[in-house]
Amino acid sequence: MRIDKKPAWLKMPTIGDKSAGEIRRILSDMNLNTVCSEARCPNRGYCYQRGTATFLILGSICTRNCAYCAIEKNTASPPPTDPDEPERVAEASAAMNLKYVVLTSVTRDDMPDGGAEHFSKTVTALKNKIAGVKVEVLTPDFNGSETALRTIAGCDPDVFNHNLETVRRLFTTLRPVASYDQSLSVLKRFSQIAPDTPTKSGIMVGLGENADDIERTLQDLRNNGVSLLTIGQYLQPTSKHMPVARYVDPEEFVNWEKMALEMGFTGVASGPLVRSSFHADLLSESR
Repeated sequence: MRIDKKPAWLKMPTIGDKSAGEIRRILSDMNLNTVCSEARCPNRGYCYQRGTATFLILGSICTRNCAYCAIEKNTASPPPTDPDEPERVAEASAAMNLKYVVLTSVTRDDMPDGGAEHFSKTVTALKNKIAGVKVEVLTPDFNGSETALRTIAGCDPDVFNHNLETVRRLFTTLRPVASYDQSLSVLKRFSQIAPDTPTKSGIMVGLGENADDIERTLQDLRNNGVSLLTIGQYLQPTSKHMPVARYVDPEEFVNWEKMALEMGFTGVASGPLVRSSFHADLLSESR
């Protein structure tokens, strides 16, 4: 059953004030992509006017075709990466006066290292440009490559994030090219390679999962080294994407946060409008 009308608690400004306009100008002048815009995030106006954005590196075209994601897909021939992008991200971050930067990317299965070296160069450029900056990386699974994970660990990010996105029962339907167990393995392996770096993950709800699914998923994440967690409402970006099965009541998010903290997560952001990088700077302080 398709659900069309959003409840009041899911409404956020998509444009924002003059501060948001300045962020858009900087991003445009630097020719940079953000997941905020490419994935049609409902919080983009709010975050822009707060002076933040999540940079989308390695281009804006993904080599996978997840059923929930609005980012453009081309499994055959995505464009080459831009070698100047790391420096532009650093320059834009400095212009935005960012002290905490979140980097994410499209999945690049066409690249031998999945783009890990490009991530590393971008983190390094940021740390060279902005004294004391903290950087969170939200990476793809790199097809489970330990070499790629070691490359990421080598650039010393402050938080390593890889989203599981959904529960095991729905995973194949929503993420046909990915693997639930491989994503858990990526999280566990990174936590072993870099035990002093907090490991973070997140899931969406409202896709047809039930309470048991969610509890098992949270326990799977905790058992695989994850200490920081996000839980948010799935919103259908276009009519071509997976429809919303239900809009989850805010009280349920409060209960899941309590459950997750009892499981041993050190920081949890759980709410209808929570996304992977929503208030990421604040969540990182729970490490």
